[in-house]
Amino acid sequence: MLPDLTDLNTFRSLLKQAPGPDRETLRNAADRNAQLTKPPGALGRLEDLAIWYAGWRGDARPSVTAPQVVVFAANHGVAAQGVSAFPAAVTGQMVANFRAGGAAINQLARACGARLDVLALDLDRPTADFTLAPAMSGDDCLAALRAGWGSVDPASDLLVVGEMGIGNTTSAAAICHALYGGEAADWTGRGTGIDDAGLRIKTGVVARGVARQAAGAADGLDLLARLGGREIAAMAGAIAAARVLRIPVVLDGFICCTAAACLHDVCARALDHAVAGHQSDESAHAALLERLGKAPLLSLGLRLGEGSGGALAVNIVKAAVACHSGMATFDEAGVTGG
Repeated sequence: MLPDLTDLNTFRSLLKQAPGPDRETLRNAADRNAQLTKPPGALGRLEDLAIWYAGWRGDARPSVTAPQVVVFAANHGVAAQGVSAFPAAVTGQMVANFRAGGAAINQLARACGARLDVLALDLDRPTADFTLAPAMSGDDCLAALRAGWGSVDPASDLLVVGEMGIGNTTSAAAICHALYGGEAADWTGRGTGIDDAGLRIKTGVVARGVARQAAGAADGLDLLARLGGREIAAMAGAIAAARVLRIPVVLDGFICCTAAACLHDVCARALDHAVAGHQSDESAHAALLERLGKAPLLSLGLRLGEGSGGALAVNIVKAAVACHSGMATFDEAGVTGG
């Protein structure tokens, strides 16, 4: 059972006090891996993935049977500055498409056997334009974190969080610029496919927003409120809830990893239960993954969001766990040389 989030400091404390993987299970899973009918290390990263998964689930011979994908949607006031190739109305239209089963994430969730939930967060109330004012108040940020926190099914055994929100790559770029420095252009990409003129506008918006909002921010959670969106905060809340519940997470692309980065800034161990599902085609995602110390499982040139890359990587995790738990040991198979 998850404790209630009464305020942002409670959220910080819960994140810092969250349990780690079961150490005895990690040892037992590693021992089992060493006895399987294969040369040592022959399955490469699949072996590490399976042991990692086992430790978080507390089962040295686990299975993945109940993955969950949650897509959060929200609107951004900064979208009015022309930072996207699509109008803000597309957010609500895509939510309807998700609920009708017509989006890419519907197909990918079905293909990996995942339950799909869609949560729209105050679509009629965009965040503030962060070049003019903080995107969210503390109460608004807490409400979005709580929406994500409560969205995770405790019975699930693998989580992917995705998003939909016109303008949210601008928020993500601003958060990363504020967290990691450099130039605004280092973190600002084409998002929905804007042209060169649009990219210049977007980069200027990111620079102005960070100049206005980043000074005096306490940590990544504070930056999340000042520069983020409700769907980004909800993703952070869901990832944190999974950490408390010891549910492994497969991270999606740039926006999802930005939500994760806000948690990582609060607590360096906050993402120990997460792997990077893929490296997206958004220009700054590779640099962000490097900052988080996450090597992607896939790199397919995706830049859709929605949780699509994370859902695609669920089958990689499932394959790793299936090999680990289903293969025979040398003794069981009567194979000499183990």
